[in-house]
Amino acid sequence: MKKLFALLFALACTWAQAQMPTPPEVAARSYILLDITTGQTLAEREADASADPASLTKLMTAYLVFTALREHKLQLEQVLPVSVRAWQERKGGGSLMFIEPRSQPKVADLLRGLIVNSGNDAAVVLAEGVGGSVENFVAMMNRQAQAWGLKNTAFKNVAGLTEAGHKSTARDVAVIAAHIIRDFPEHYPLYSIKKYRFEGSPSTNENNRNVLLLRDPSVDGMKTGYTEAAGYCMVISAQRDFPNLAATGAGGGKRRLLSVVMGTASMDARANESQKLLNWGFQAFDTVRLFEADKALATVPVWKGKANEARLGSTGGVFVSVPKGEGGKLQTKIERTDPLVAPLTQGQRVGTLRVTTPAGAVVAERPLVVLNAVEQAGLLGRAWDAVRLWIK
Repeated sequence: MKKLFALLFALACTWAQAQMPTPPEVAARSYILLDITTGQTLAEREADASADPASLTKLMTAYLVFTALREHKLQLEQVLPVSVRAWQERKGGGSLMFIEPRSQPKVADLLRGLIVNSGNDAAVVLAEGVGGSVENFVAMMNRQAQAWGLKNTAFKNVAGLTEAGHKSTARDVAVIAAHIIRDFPEHYPLYSIKKYRFEGSPSTNENNRNVLLLRDPSVDGMKTGYTEAAGYCMVISAQRDFPNLAATGAGGGKRRLLSVVMGTASMDARANESQKLLNWGFQAFDTVRLFEADKALATVPVWKGKANEARLGSTGGVFVSVPKGEGGKLQTKIERTDPLVAPLTQGQRVGTLRVTTPAGAVVAERPLVVLNAVEQAGLLGRAWDAVRLWIK
């Protein structure tokens, strides 16, 4: 599933440029807008340009902590020690949750400090708790980035401080954020918390810097960042009711978009430009369900099998985002291996399902797979079909 997810983002399907709605002017060095429901890129500019990710780095920090929780290497109620190194983060002038060596923060507290307060000290404590040391954890971050094929991302620290060689891109940041949403739905609600203060902390840094959580009820995450080198950056995800999906019963009629803006001029600018992108994406596109999951799209002959036919389809529902009003013009083509010879296993890929515009621009491609296994026939049946195939 993760490989398919990475593929969908690496080969994000788009309409031909002439047919794409024109995105708004976005005052950022780089940006990208993704439709998480369909895996499509709706708009981008300089999305692969190298950039300082600032505190957007903490998305990967959180992802590895979530992974450790899922693998039972860490517990939410587990208390982690606050090292001198973590305490010394307050000397750097960055964001903090204000913990100190005598504090007794639980992993659950530290995650809130990391996500809501963007605490550099929380990032260090969690990194030491998962990796044994910050250096080991940074190596883990880079291995995960490599596993996802993020060739333009390299981490040098866990908090996003400006450092030579510490870099990412709008597209790579979007991939990390999307993995959190997809892989850890149980932890994603942490990104919607509007305010948090660790007990006993002298901090007045209680409010989540994601001001769109207060402005737009459809926004439920995700992260902000700022350094002088990076400018003001923001990752935003929003989910809204969508009539076309509601009509099909898909996902409760919800559609999710994710925007990344990097290098804006101010806190207001990053929020305004992110809101502009989201509103445009929801208004300019329709999301359409073309096929249901595990529903046969074709029933085809099988040779040398105990069954004479096999049902072919897609293991997941096929959704596409199209310019508003264009859904009825899509064309579907099935390309498959012929002849199909048993044995066939359930889920075995035997072709490609391709959706295009009338002009031939590819909107989506999905593997065409066998929905029901077909066992090999006995010796006599195989011999008879061998003769028939030879004659054919």
